[in-house]
Formats: sequence, C-alpha cells, structure tokens
Amino acid sequence: MALFRRKMVVALAEDTEAQGYDAIIDLTRKLNSKYKHPKQTQEATKKILKSLFPGWLPGAFSAMFSRPVPQLACQLNAWVTALTCQWLMGPCKINDLELADGTVRPRQGVLVERCRYLEEAGCASICINSCKVPTQEFFQENMGLMLTMTPNYEDYSCQFSFGQAPLSQDQDDVFAIPCFQQCPSKKRHTSQQQCHGIEVKRPGLS
Repeated sequence: MALFRRKMVVALAEDTEAQGYDAIIDLTRKLNSKYKHPKQTQEATKKILKSLFPGWLPGAFSAMFSRPVPQLACQLNAWVTALTCQWLMGPCKINDLELADGTVRPRQGVLVERCRYLEEAGCASICINSCKVPTQEFFQENMGLMLTMTPNYEDYSCQFSFGQAPLSQDQDDVFAIPCFQQCPSKKRHTSQQQCHGIEVKRPGLS
C-alpha cells in the first residue's frame, strides 16, 4: 500500500492528509478530477501501474511466458493477482473460465468477491478510468496478455478473465452504467443515463 501511495503522489505531484486505505481513495479521486478527459486519467493510471514493476519485467514476462506458453502465463497472473491484490480489492479467489462455446480454461480467472476499491470509491467512472481500462491495456500492451475485467455494479464483485480479449467499449454494458446514487462527484440536475465521467471509445477512433 505504501509503494502504491508513493507512486500516486509522484504522478499527482501532491499528497493527501488521509492515512491508510482512505489515502488511496482520496488520491484516486484527485487523479480522476485532475484531467478533463477520461483517456488522460487512464493513461496516467497506466504509468502508475508500470512504475510498480522493474522496467525490464513486463517485456521479459511477455517474451518468456505470454508468447510461448500463454495458458501458463494466464494462470501465473491469476495466482499473482489473487495473492498480492487483496489489500486493494478485498477477498478474491482463483476460478476456472467457461467460454461461450463451452470450453473451460482452468485457473485462468480471479473472482473478486466484493471489490473494496469500487465500494469505497462509490463511483463507476473511477472503476472504469482508474482500474478496468488501464489495467486491461497494461496487460495487453506491456505483459503481452489479454485481460477482461467484468465488474458487477450490483454486488461489487469483479471477474478477471486472463487470456480473454475485452469487448469493444461500445459493446460492453459496463460503459453504459449511470452514476451511482452515492457517487461523490455526481453532477447535480443531470438527466444523463450514462455516468458523466465515462467516455466510450468507438472502434476506428483514437
């Protein structure tokens, strides 16, 4: 937690008086309010994620595992995620993935039972812009591994599916979620059906 906080402080060039987990949430809100466009928040978050690893590691993992043994790479990442990220997300467990055609991919998923990060942030756009999109892109671009994250905004669970390409944003229902009632940054007097902090990337557009 301390390392993650330090990296966020560097990215923001400011700190918070909050302590412990509250500091992570406060810094995340600052990060999301710092930029005009969601894509800027996503890119800033990706830089934070990259800074958590030695510079050589993502490329080496891609070359040694993701390309030659993708199934093992998926299982390793599921194991590491379940082992190291519970402080951020809460209790989680490794599970099997069942594809639409009935194929089962053993131990390539992680189910977050009730995501603490999402629940404490109370904001769908923070989930999208500071977790789902940048994490998926980080794994694809830096680790050479596809990842789909599927948050459930009713029970706050989240399914990590390693090796599974994410849907395009205009086809993914989570991008159409309205603002949570408890969202601290919810715009007043808004009639929007979609959370105001979520911007959908259309295919073919940069």
